[in-house]
Parts: sequence; structure tokens; C-alpha cells
Amino acid sequence: MRHSIRRGAVATAGVALVALTLSACAGGDAEPAASDGDFTPLTEISLQLQWLPQAQFAGYYVALDQGYFEEEGFDSVEVLPSGGDIVPQDALVAGDVDFAVAWVPKVLGTLENQGVELTDIAQVFQKSGTTQVSWKDSGITGVDDFEGKRIGSWGFGNEWEIFAAMADQGLDASTVQITTQDFSMNALLDRDVDAAQAMTYNELAQLLETVNPETGELYTMDDIDVISYEDTAGAMLQDAIWADTARLNDDPAYADAATRFLKAVIKGWVFARDNPEEAADITYQAATAPGVDAFPVGPTHQLWQMNEVNKLIWTGGQFGLIDADAWDRTVQGALAAVNQDGLNLITTEPAESAYSNEYIEAALSALEDEGVTVDGEYTPIEVTLTEGGQ
Repeated sequence: MRHSIRRGAVATAGVALVALTLSACAGGDAEPAASDGDFTPLTEISLQLQWLPQAQFAGYYVALDQGYFEEEGFDSVEVLPSGGDIVPQDALVAGDVDFAVAWVPKVLGTLENQGVELTDIAQVFQKSGTTQVSWKDSGITGVDDFEGKRIGSWGFGNEWEIFAAMADQGLDASTVQITTQDFSMNALLDRDVDAAQAMTYNELAQLLETVNPETGELYTMDDIDVISYEDTAGAMLQDAIWADTARLNDDPAYADAATRFLKAVIKGWVFARDNPEEAADITYQAATAPGVDAFPVGPTHQLWQMNEVNKLIWTGGQFGLIDADAWDRTVQGALAAVNQDGLNLITTEPAESAYSNEYIEAALSALEDEGVTVDGEYTPIEVTLTEGGQ
């Protein structure tokens, strides 16, 4: 029995909330079983995203749509978007949600500043999708060209890759004018910045969906220079699934739920890997459901995003494993990063509990036993952008 996300989108207190109540089918096999009979398995969980419904989070919406959470014994799963008004890791620390999706450097800052413990239990994005985009006539082709320039950033913790990359080049952050931009490419289009921050799967596409008034045609990659932070020492791990460390250690039902939750999520992302067009459509339907407050991007934009997100996830290894070298690179970048006010992101290395492969390995092993392919690279599809992403 499948349940559609189209029936599960509701608005609560003016904030978009995408939720799906999964009712076990009569005679089905969705009832979870405690391995030792010493705890009652959780059947209701919640996940806090770090942005609005879009294909960046397709795997979670697919898991809802395809009934994967139900298959893992969950009766109710809430996937909660944030338009920037909710900090995912703060919601997790407060106990408002069971799991959260957030960038690693942002959480590292929270762990040090608040003295709390959270654990990265699945590293969904294996590569950084952050870029800095400039016009060809700006002459900005590398981080070492930032000095004296207006460098756009969204802030809210999204800027730390910029500062980490600058630190590696020996650039003092005070020599660069960090300019706050909104979550669009308007600052670049209006030349309010010399180089704008852009995700490969979102803002870069927004620019390429815009008509160049001088030609009457859409802008192309020939009009711009793109610096990928993945190619710099500033590259940091991004979308990860975080859990409450104390609950993992002290509550066997929560630890069990973490593994079952990851199984469903993996199946959702495997579906998105193998069926990018359908996954993009599922996400688009979630984003445009009645009562949902989402950034207005069209179906073609969602497909571009799905294609680009898959490139960041499926890089040849098993889904979600935290690579120690990539983690260390992120930590070292976070330690080196100093912003324009002379403030560090972190000053000490995080506790060992900040990440664990235990739960993702358990989920992967169980899925492999079920015949689910959980590794490999993604074969990109061809996506032709249209004006406004429609």
C-alpha cells in the first residue's frame, strides 16, 4: 500500500510543514519488532530540514511517497521544512525533532558554542556543492582573486567555506568585502557583488534560467566564471543527518529507530538515483501542494536540482558513510576559517561522538541483505534549463 505525498502536505502556524501519516496496512508486515523485547520500538518520528521543499531533499520526500518509512515500521513521519526561520540543529538540541539535516560546519559551530553533543549518523552529500560565480569581465577565476572584491554570501553559516578557502590562500578576511546576498542571483545580476555564492543545484541554475537582456537568450556558462569550493582546501561536508548523541547512547528505542529511519532514507535516495525524473516530480508535487510555503521554482529547475544533487551523493562509495579524511578536512577548514570580524568558526576539534558510522553501516548491511544496491556512481541525465525553470 502506497501513500502519496500529495495527501500529506499541510501548513501549521504559517510555517510550511510537510507530513505524512503512515497507517499500517491490514495484514501487512510493517510492525517493528524489538530485537530483545526490552524496548518498545518508536513508530512516530520527525525530521527537520534546513530549507524549503526542493530536490536537495528528494530522498526524504520519495521515502514518504513510496511508503518506505512504513516498510520500516513507522506509522507517522513528519518532514519539516525551514525557510531560514528554524535552525535544524537547534531544533534537534531542543528536542523538538528526532533527526535533522544540516551542514557539518554549521553543526560544528553549534557543538562548540553551545557545549552540546550531536552525532552525524549519515553523510548524505559526499561533495560540496558550493560555488562562487562571477562575470567573465570580473577576472575572478580563483580564491586568490578575492582580495579587494565584493564577495557575496548568504550568511547563516554558509560563508565558512569562503573563509576556509581564503585562509588556505593566506588571505586576510578583512581585505575582502563580504556582502550579504539574498537566496537568488539578483546581487550578481545587479552587479552589487563581484562574485555571488551559488549552489550547483540551485542558484547557479537560477542564473542560467535568466534572460540576458543584451542577447535575448538565456545566460550560459560561457558568460561566467565558476569557482567550485570542492576544488579548494575550503571544501566542507554539507548535508548530513544528525541525531541526539545522548539519546543514541541511552535510549535503545531511539537507536533502533535511527537505523530503521536510515534504511527508509537510503531507499528514497536510491530511488532518486535510479529515477531522477520521477523523484524530481515527487518533490515538485510536495513543494507545490496546497498550504505549503515553498520557494517558487519550476519543474525543470527541480529536475536540474535532482540531477546535480545526485552527483554530490553518488560518488562511487556506499551511501552515507562518513569518510574520515573528508571529515578531518572539514574540521581543519573550520579551525582555519576566520571571518571578516576576526572570529573563528571553531577553536578546538569536536568530540569523537560528533560522527559515527555505526547506524549507517547497520542500515546498509540490512539493505544489502534485502538486495538493495547502496553504492556506485550516478549517471547524469541531460537537463535543458528554461526561463524561470518552468
